[in-house]
Amino acid sequence: MSKKDIFIEENKMPKHVAIIMDGNGRWAKKRGMIRSLGHQNAIKAVREAIEFCDDANIPYLTLYAFSTENWNRPILEVNSLMSLLINTIKKETKKLKEKGIRVKVIGNIDKFPTNVREELILLTKDTCNNQRGTLTLALSYGAKNEILDAAKKIALDYSNNEISLEQLNEVTFNQYLYTNDLPDVDLLIRTSGEQRISNFLLWQIAYAELYFTDTLWPDFNKEEFLKALDFYQSRERRFGKISEQLKVK
Repeated sequence: MSKKDIFIEENKMPKHVAIIMDGNGRWAKKRGMIRSLGHQNAIKAVREAIEFCDDANIPYLTLYAFSTENWNRPILEVNSLMSLLINTIKKETKKLKEKGIRVKVIGNIDKFPTNVREELILLTKDTCNNQRGTLTLALSYGAKNEILDAAKKIALDYSNNEISLEQLNEVTFNQYLYTNDLPDVDLLIRTSGEQRISNFLLWQIAYAELYFTDTLWPDFNKEEFLKALDFYQSRERRFGKISEQLKVK
């Protein structure tokens, strides 16, 4: 797919796209498969999303891969996801390095088994100098925890006289978030027909366009991504202004 096929207006391209990848279990159930096979078939959709962003020059892609709430799933499914995560990292690291994509991980990875944690750390180190794009994996992530962690760090810095109340604003608060080196999200996509945020990037999506599709994540391909992009480019992003103000150059 060439660049001219995958964008409508270059000056309206999102800089940061975040995706809630939902529907793997339902995809498997519809086909009479066990849930783990749904997760395995979801890897192709992840590859296509990465390739789409690379082709479309969308520099930041964040994927909600495993939430803090996902730890409550059956232990067999969690163990299957851990194995899949390790295998995927080992298979995809070389491709990501070749594409020049930096991988960033946000969330409490201390909860992961040691072997998974080590693979994640190695992946981020191996790609840390890449500059073409940034793939952020939200793993054992919850936005409420992220905001709470930020508040705790600010309180500690305040008690140590390292920050004053006068210095605290949106910009400085953002520096305490896991995503402090990423721009805010422009487009949030959720698959599978659900229409909720599910504790994902609550601070960062303040002005994001929200796109919900009935497509289950394993079926989300470049054509589906293009539909989301078409939706995004049809929106008038006013950021509190009125339409007439946007027309003044």
